[in-house]
Amino acid sequence: MPGISPDIISHRLSVNPAVRPVRQKRRAYDPERYEAMKAEVDRLSSIRFIREVDYPTWLANVVMVRKPRKGWRMCVYYTNLNRACPKDSFPLPRIDQLVDATAGHALLNFMDAYSSYNQIFMHPEDQAHTYFITDRGLYCYKVMPFGLKNAGATYQRLVNHLFAPLIGNTMGVYVEHASQESHSRPTHPQPLCHVHHPEAVQNEA
Repeated sequence: MPGISPDIISHRLSVNPAVRPVRQKRRAYDPERYEAMKAEVDRLSSIRFIREVDYPTWLANVVMVRKPRKGWRMCVYYTNLNRACPKDSFPLPRIDQLVDATAGHALLNFMDAYSSYNQIFMHPEDQAHTYFITDRGLYCYKVMPFGLKNAGATYQRLVNHLFAPLIGNTMGVYVEHASQESHSRPTHPQPLCHVHHPEAVQNEA
């Protein structure tokens, strides 16, 4: 997955320099969680979402959360870092308005972006703030991870830019969730094609 070009957008943290960095003490886990953690670190390293680091300033623990059906999800406990970052007040769409906008359409498509937040790169200067610790070493994210404050606002800013000509006409977007509406079956495929190829929308605009 190539991700979104940093020329379009990258995630910035704007950490308050007056806040003292916090290095969390490493937590202990049971063997099952360690094994799941190892598998996830290997996966993230292989697809180049994370990299090994040393001499951390900020440092957070990982938290292993059991999935509803099977397996584990690895999250990073960025609470201390998030407290040091100002809130990005970029507006998110109102859910009730998005739902009302679907009324009267003949066909609807509902879509979720795949690995959505991870398609946006962290700004190089802010990667060092995303350090986390495992039993195997220290790592940081090269892409925007879940759990960071303002990640949703950054993603909404991206989709608003990419789909500007469509939003409010044939499309509604709430962060990584999108709907595409058409009044008739013959007109349905063309805007759907634009949703899957947003660069075409930008070229036409």
